Amino acid sequence: MQGHGLARFLLLTALALVVASVWLAPAAVDDPQATVLNLGCSTYNATPASAFLLALNSAFAGLRANLSAGGGFATAAEPRAAAPAFAMAHCRLYVAGRDCVACFDAAAARLRRSCGAANGGRVILDGCVIRYESAAFFDQATLPGNTQFCNGSAVDAGGFAGTARALVADLAAAVPNAPGLAAAAASGGVYAAAQCVETVGEGGCAQCLNVAMGNIDGCPPNSDGRAVDAGCFMRYSDKPFFPANATVDLAAYLHSGKESSRKAETRLIGLLTFLLIRRSRKLRPQKGDILGATELQGPTSFYYHDLKTATNNFNEKSKLGEGGFGDVYKGLLKNGKTVAVKRLVVMETSRAKADFESEVKLISNVHHRNLVRLLGCSRKGSEFLLVYEYMANGSLDKFLFGERRGTLNWRQRFNIIVGMARGLAYLHQEFHVCIIHRDIKSSNVLLDDDFQPKIADFGLARLLPDDHSHLSTKFAGTLGYTAPEYAIHGQLSEKVDTYSFGVVVLEILSGRKSNDTKLEPETQYLLEWAWKLYESENLLALVDKSLDPEEYKPDEVKRIMEIALLCTQSAVAARPMMSEVVVLLLTRNDPELQPTRPTFIDATSRVRGETSTSSSSSASKATISISQVSGR
Repeated sequence: MQGHGLARFLLLTALALVVASVWLAPAAVDDPQATVLNLGCSTYNATPASAFLLALNSAFAGLRANLSAGGGFATAAEPRAAAPAFAMAHCRLYVAGRDCVACFDAAAARLRRSCGAANGGRVILDGCVIRYESAAFFDQATLPGNTQFCNGSAVDAGGFAGTARALVADLAAAVPNAPGLAAAAASGGVYAAAQCVETVGEGGCAQCLNVAMGNIDGCPPNSDGRAVDAGCFMRYSDKPFFPANATVDLAAYLHSGKESSRKAETRLIGLLTFLLIRRSRKLRPQKGDILGATELQGPTSFYYHDLKTATNNFNEKSKLGEGGFGDVYKGLLKNGKTVAVKRLVVMETSRAKADFESEVKLISNVHHRNLVRLLGCSRKGSEFLLVYEYMANGSLDKFLFGERRGTLNWRQRFNIIVGMARGLAYLHQEFHVCIIHRDIKSSNVLLDDDFQPKIADFGLARLLPDDHSHLSTKFAGTLGYTAPEYAIHGQLSEKVDTYSFGVVVLEILSGRKSNDTKLEPETQYLLEWAWKLYESENLLALVDKSLDPEEYKPDEVKRIMEIALLCTQSAVAARPMMSEVVVLLLTRNDPELQPTRPTFIDATSRVRGETSTSSSSSASKATISISQVSGR
């Protein structure tokens, strides 16, 4: 056996070298801008190393092929490999064609030489960037390790520093609205460019460039300054570093109407805060932390009495809602911060308390812009209090079929759908432990001040008793949203969340509840109605009548509906992973989608649309949450 294993390892290594030789093939170039600005490797090695390197070789080969075909940005993944690998390559907007490929080759060689079998690495060159990890990371915008590089001598020409800072500020404001999230401009003898990774979206781009602007602010009057981060790049210089025809008029993107005055004020306050912090300590590159890896830190401990006071003794007037895991109250802390306090009761056994504290510590380390942040906790006897960030706009269901129905426009709805997908993809594949939510529904999606979605209550289902990794004997979902294999048979996987996500997408597009019984005769649930419309090629009849038809393209809406139906297919294996859903939502040129028929479950837990093989005990198990169908 040992000889066989050694032979296999040597074969994999040989294959890796063959692929690597393809990457490093020389190319005739003009200016690949291959100066290395930043290089970092994870402190952890991948296991098994041979399988990871083979998967990484395949991913890198895919990146190079995409760049060779003329793309300036590419992602590649081997998510189902024995040791999964995810990779991304990005060339500057002014480095294209063979120069882009040559920059990639130079970056790949440096990364391989430095990182070996590390499970993550990133190298930033003047002309391109490559990053890889063992988990998906494509929507990460700003991470520890962001920094600036100030070069060249001081420019004494009057106004150079002011012009450089003004041009950089204009780029930071304009690029999130610009095509491809990239732009170059020139003004008063200053040349500047800014660019974001396409997969971070407008919000992530704005966040990243604000940090970059704060970093690069310290460079003038130096003649050249750069700022680098996980999701963006910024540079200015007194000499042109891009072709003259690469510049654009920033005015068209500075006042696009996408940013309200309140949003602009919030951005300015955030920038000023960053600059004040920056002036108090000199920023340095953080080697070893460049990928943002941190050890688990525990949640902040609150005094029970303080939280009781903050919620007016858990007064009914302070109650924000009632959920499957406990009541939620609005609280005002002594420092003036508004929070949401969830009140739970846990068994008083030492094992239950230890498990709870372990899970809370895990959840408190989940940081993603589309997931509600757990700030801390408190305990008194069997009662546990969880303290979350407060979402002023409340839950999504109120905007779909509650008192604020009809107020969400098309762009807001689309951003909510994409944000939800990104949050779930993080829970399933990007956090170091896979977290399955189990109860995705519109009332568990909260909206911040800018109507960006944040998923709530993730991780709490893991605290239910009698819970096993793949077979849950305690039902934790809500009928109408829950996948049939989980509701009827208790079979749990990430695809349970995928199914629920698909149902919520249909709610967002139609403005109707998943369990709306007034759709048409003989149709009980929204999903069944959507499928009938799909079969009759009339999906657009599903669209919420409160939406302005001028705001959306019918083909785009239809495609998103088809993605929702892909997520709700009966066959678990046929449903996409949430990371794949994110790609589908952001890609417009994919081949035609062909979802297969879902399974429908009515309020008495009967399966319709396929033959039921469930036992009476399984059916009664699904009935546990019939009282929760209202979800409110």
